[in-house]
Amino acid sequence: MEHISDSHTAFLSPSGRFNISSRILIVDSSPSARAMITRSFERAAALIQCDACGSATEALQHLEKQHYDLVTTSVMLPDMDGLELCRKIREDSKTHLIPVIIISGNADERLLREGFSAGVTDYFDKTRGHGELVCFISNYLERTFGAAHRVLLVEDSPTVATVIRNMLQKQGMHVVHLANAEEAFNLLKELQNSEDTAEQFDIVVTDFHLEDQMTGGDLLSAIRTQLQKSPQELPVLVMTGNDGIEQQVEFFTAGANDYIVKPAVEQVLVARIKSLVLIRQQYLTLERQKQQMELLSLTDNLTGTFNRRYLSTHGISLATNRDSLPMAVMILDIDHFKSVNDTRGHMSGDKVLINVGQALRQNVPADAVTIRYGGEEFCILLPGVGQQQAEPICETLRNKVKQMDTEGISVTLSIGLSEIDAQGVPDLETALNKADVALYSAKKSGRDRVVVASPS
Repeated sequence: MEHISDSHTAFLSPSGRFNISSRILIVDSSPSARAMITRSFERAAALIQCDACGSATEALQHLEKQHYDLVTTSVMLPDMDGLELCRKIREDSKTHLIPVIIISGNADERLLREGFSAGVTDYFDKTRGHGELVCFISNYLERTFGAAHRVLLVEDSPTVATVIRNMLQKQGMHVVHLANAEEAFNLLKELQNSEDTAEQFDIVVTDFHLEDQMTGGDLLSAIRTQLQKSPQELPVLVMTGNDGIEQQVEFFTAGANDYIVKPAVEQVLVARIKSLVLIRQQYLTLERQKQQMELLSLTDNLTGTFNRRYLSTHGISLATNRDSLPMAVMILDIDHFKSVNDTRGHMSGDKVLINVGQALRQNVPADAVTIRYGGEEFCILLPGVGQQQAEPICETLRNKVKQMDTEGISVTLSIGLSEIDAQGVPDLETALNKADVALYSAKKSGRDRVVVASPS
């Protein structure tokens, strides 16, 4: 499988930042088409991660191991066609809800008809180009982000639970049933810190009067106060056999979004759940847009790396997080870059910076943080990597950049390397200064080399 690393999302997700991202699987028999599509997404969609493969068999293997928010596939594949792949995705209970987009230059009536029966979600005309495909997929994910798939049903009557579960499963919803509120609260609490968005619930449906120590009303109150989930972030639909005025006041005071009277009428139940999940979907979309704007404000728009502002706002918290230590700190400088601008012009210099930034991001561990430090200087933080382990990574980066050719321009890197140890000594500012001194030494001793900071 080809993986285009997005250092933004890969790093930020473990720290709890910018964790609302999408992952798509691109299936196409043409290596060049796969590369062009993934590059288009890498340049234009910061919060979309792409994996790519060349056959339906590979695609099914990846779907077994990894959750995807969307699959795109061409019609012609070496082992089966795209429609057959779609059928297999729909047959698997783990993947049957994943949207599948067929990319074709000729979606004729037969393809449309057979695609509908195979469960194809939509079609994209590839003659519109890869840039349009990125917009198409991005817009689709924005519209459907957080759609109602997972329902936590809390009901102590097995008969009622079975009836409601059947109603919802017919609508393509995944229902998890628990018989008591305490189990439900513990599950929600366990998922509170999980980064797997596929495991999160879109709505809680609970009987208000559960016959146990913890009632449905207690569960609702705990969701709002202890878990601090707002009605927009996690809607709760209450089921009740009594909808008197006092009872309604109690529901809404406890934080319910809505209620439904037992026995539930199927059309009413489904309509209210869909309406409430739409609220959550809008909340997640706004949160996603807010985080994307924050991410863009911390990104260098030329090289795609983080900018200096990111280092000052988030670098210290990373450097003081014991889970990130030891942490290697490197400062990298493009040798003789001024002469590139002077002899070839600033446009050529910008292209060199773009290519260097891309080479750095694609050749460091997934949780590394790559920053444009200023001008032709970059800084890389390697959480969980000591100075000794970082040396071969530095050499790899130096060699990758040395092998680059940008419009006939070849450049080299000088690199200074230091570290913050497991006790957090020295601090980030001191480690940066030590790496800077080591960089100066690399420059002074001939450039195109790595120098490790002395312990003193």
